Amino acid sequence: MTTPSEQDWRARLPAGLRPYSEAAPLAALFLGISSGFAFSMIGATLATRLAQQGITKSAVTAFALTFLAYNFKFLWAPMVDNVRLPLIGRFGQRRSWLWLVGVLVMAAVVVLGFADPGDALYRVAVAAIILGIAGATFDIIIDAYRIELLEPRQLGIGSGMSQYGWRIGSAVAGGLALVLAARIGWTAAYIACAAFALPAMLVGVVMGEPRRHREPAKSHGAREAIVAYFSPLVEFMQREGALVMLLFVLIHKIGDTLANLTLRLLFADLGFSNDEVAFYDVGIGFVALLVGIFVGGIMYARLGMKRAVLISLVLMAVSNLGFAGLAAAGHTNAGMAAAVGFENFASGIGGVTVVAYLSALCNLRFTATQYALLSALASIAGRFLTATTAGAMINAMGYVNFYVLTTLIALPGVLLFWFMIRSGLADLAIGSAGKETG
Repeated sequence: MTTPSEQDWRARLPAGLRPYSEAAPLAALFLGISSGFAFSMIGATLATRLAQQGITKSAVTAFALTFLAYNFKFLWAPMVDNVRLPLIGRFGQRRSWLWLVGVLVMAAVVVLGFADPGDALYRVAVAAIILGIAGATFDIIIDAYRIELLEPRQLGIGSGMSQYGWRIGSAVAGGLALVLAARIGWTAAYIACAAFALPAMLVGVVMGEPRRHREPAKSHGAREAIVAYFSPLVEFMQREGALVMLLFVLIHKIGDTLANLTLRLLFADLGFSNDEVAFYDVGIGFVALLVGIFVGGIMYARLGMKRAVLISLVLMAVSNLGFAGLAAAGHTNAGMAAAVGFENFASGIGGVTVVAYLSALCNLRFTATQYALLSALASIAGRFLTATTAGAMINAMGYVNFYVLTTLIALPGVLLFWFMIRSGLADLAIGSAGKETG
């Protein structure tokens, strides 16, 4: 409950900034920080570490398979929705899982830090897989907590703040890892970055159990357990246009994922140093992301969710062309700043609009499972293609043609969402998380 002084403080803010000062969107920011850092540790940071060890491109891109835990997290997400933890479960379903998995993520980051690519690459792979599973489970509970904490009117702002936090966690942890690795080694860098799990855990302490959380029905047998496991998917598939919606979720992000998971290879081959990558990819990109989130919030409020999503899909597709231009130009700081800046600007807008739309599709009874399914489908195709073919494609066609191809691959998702708007399917799939409740 807000005090009169807090209300007065918020009332003095410009109307456009006032929603960002509310407790739930601010909590989404800190939840996003913890979500983003774990992903970074097995993403760009690990790719840089492997590249510096002289590991081949095919081996580096094959590590994208460690992200498959994020794509298959919906398989164990029902456990987060339905299983009550002993002892700490008395603090609430969402909070108890948030704290437990946060500790596991910190331990997994430390394990990966001690795995040496120069000693045995398979140990690094095993450690990365462990962190992938822990990080994916952290995402399950973080996303469910965020969606249930936000009111429907806050989904756009809250999704933007979550993405803002995700990029802070990813960028700051990734940049810190690069700086520390150059000075005190990779092991110490990973150990230091493990602390980024704490913001989400502290949110659980401050905000309490989400008010919109709906407790599962108690089950007492195998039949009830099986029904509970499959109920989230059955409920979603009973909605009109569910198959079209799932197809959109599956294909809309393929081009973006292919491009982003190969950027550190491009930077390494163009001869950018760790400090240059940290400044331009992390620093300039972060500022551009802030602008994109702000613009995305304005678009969401003034154009509505559907038109804002469509525009963001177009921008994210076109942004890949910037990296084709950078590859053609070679080692140029201005070119890197422009390409990274535009990509992050587009991603900032998409972080507000697309994430808000996927959040709105969830039923509050199955928040963890349904969002896990939607977010997993959103990148599974791109990650699989990156792990199995991206390295070979880059070697065969070069970076310029590769990034042009990622733009073309993104176009079917844009056209499908345009069809969904015209046919009305974009509205029919909305779940209870996107509707006002009494």
